[in-house]
Amino acid sequence: MKRLLIIATVLGMSSYMQGQDLPQNPKPGECYIRCTTPDVYENKEEQVEVTPAYKKIKTYPATYETVTERVLVKEASKKLRVIPAVYETTTVTYIKKQSASTLKVIPAVLGNGSEVVETKPAYAQWELGSPAPDCESSNPDDCRYWCYKGYPAEYVSIPTRVLKQDANTERNPINEKKATYKKLVVKEPARVVEEEIPAEYATVKKTVLVKDAYTEEISVPATYKTVSKEVLVKKGGLTEWKAVECALVEYSALPINWNLGSATLTAQARKLIDTRLMPVLANNPGTKMEIASHTDSRGSKTSNQELSERRAQAVVNYLITKGVNNSRLVANGYGEKQLKNRCADGVSCTEREHAVNRRTEFRLINN
Repeated sequence: MKRLLIIATVLGMSSYMQGQDLPQNPKPGECYIRCTTPDVYENKEEQVEVTPAYKKIKTYPATYETVTERVLVKEASKKLRVIPAVYETTTVTYIKKQSASTLKVIPAVLGNGSEVVETKPAYAQWELGSPAPDCESSNPDDCRYWCYKGYPAEYVSIPTRVLKQDANTERNPINEKKATYKKLVVKEPARVVEEEIPAEYATVKKTVLVKDAYTEEISVPATYKTVSKEVLVKKGGLTEWKAVECALVEYSALPINWNLGSATLTAQARKLIDTRLMPVLANNPGTKMEIASHTDSRGSKTSNQELSERRAQAVVNYLITKGVNNSRLVANGYGEKQLKNRCADGVSCTEREHAVNRRTEFRLINN
């Protein structure tokens, strides 16, 4: 009878395990937790056009340069010892500054106009006139006459805007400048004894056009802004059993010293999370972690509940900033519901006894 009872117990446990979809071939002394394969995201950058590409037109004035030129002011000749040469002075004209032009943009000119629209055409119709005053007939219709009366067409004038002059450019000439210099030319050469008279030169300055006025199209490139976005690379959701340390499925203390009534993490608290929680999450990928926060019984139950929830959520939010997927984290605040000693409402306790109930804990849980 006892043997049958043992067999029935084993069969019942086997059926229960199959119904719970527990891990196959578990090892004695090990704890198992169901893990969910997380979604895998990848940050990608995308270029967004902020301003489009366009063109600008820029005008440039004519440019000049001053050049120095050596010119002949007295021709070479010969001088006669007996009869000297006779000269006469002539005036030579030269271009001191060449002509060019400037460009001026003249915008389009719009004027006021009007357009007459026929709203009702001209027409004519027969109309019955009034009885004649000297009608002798007793029948008034005998003395009335019909007139075929015409009516003119009706028009309405609509004000319009008309293009009087389209936009164009006006080229204004810059007149050339001329100057003169005196030149001695031989009117009568010397005779008998000839002496060479060397030519004489002078230096003049001229303003020469280098480049006439012109326009240039400048292409302004489009501007872009780089936006970072998350793209789903691999969809998770598959579950599997994973062996973990049994201590991790039980609540473990996370000894954060919270300031009174505060849910703000201090630098020391963040360092504690980095050293205690981050390695557990990294060494157990796919697992889910619960952050539980508790208060003592002092204060109202409502405020204690809200404070514990904010503290647990503060730890979760910090883990998310460290790259932990929020699907792996659960924040639970229990307020004063799970006191670890006798220090309930109305019970006189020491500060050390109350401090036992103010705690933050963590554990791995099933997905």
